[in-house]
Amino acid sequence: MKAGVRALGIAESYRGDHDRNRSTIAGAVVRADRVCDGFAYGSCRVGGTDGTGSIAGLVDDLGRPDARYVLLGTVAPAWYNLLDLTRLFEAVDRPVIAVTFEASDGLEDGLRDAFSGPDLESRLETYRSLPERHAVSVNDETVYVRAVGLEPTEAAAVVRGFTPEGGRPEPIRVAREAARAADAYARSLE
Repeated sequence: MKAGVRALGIAESYRGDHDRNRSTIAGAVVRADRVCDGFAYGSCRVGGTDGTGSIAGLVDDLGRPDARYVLLGTVAPAWYNLLDLTRLFEAVDRPVIAVTFEASDGLEDGLRDAFSGPDLESRLETYRSLPERHAVSVNDETVYVRAVGLEPTEAAAVVRGFTPEGGRPEPIRVAREAARAADAYARSLE
């Protein structure tokens, strides 16, 4: 991958009590050569259903068409605020790649424990609409990738191209640090 190719990493942070019902979302534009050249922030409701729209709004507000890919560090931020990857892809008009870092039997049991009725059904519908997860070997680690707008082999190449060491793509790593710092700052003001 050429050094100047950019991706927008998205991550979230929530470290608080249940009285604070917002999660911080950070976006970091990072080049394949690890140069960071842009940040944006947003939020979504903990346990809500606004995550997809919040991320789409963050991408739009950032105004960076040069960021060729959107890399997500989760599909269920903020306590099961499930992301609709197809809807996000359509809104941001570029490939969307969700990268997770642990093997899993899936989220259905957790969703059933946390929700019921229409809240459960809408989340199950969103969850079941997600593309299949593919295990990808990156620097002797395994990550799990879902992609919309790219074939699985292309998505794996993008993930590897933005992961110079370890198993976490640099745009997601930087966004995670930015989200944690912003969240800590917001808590200090409360």
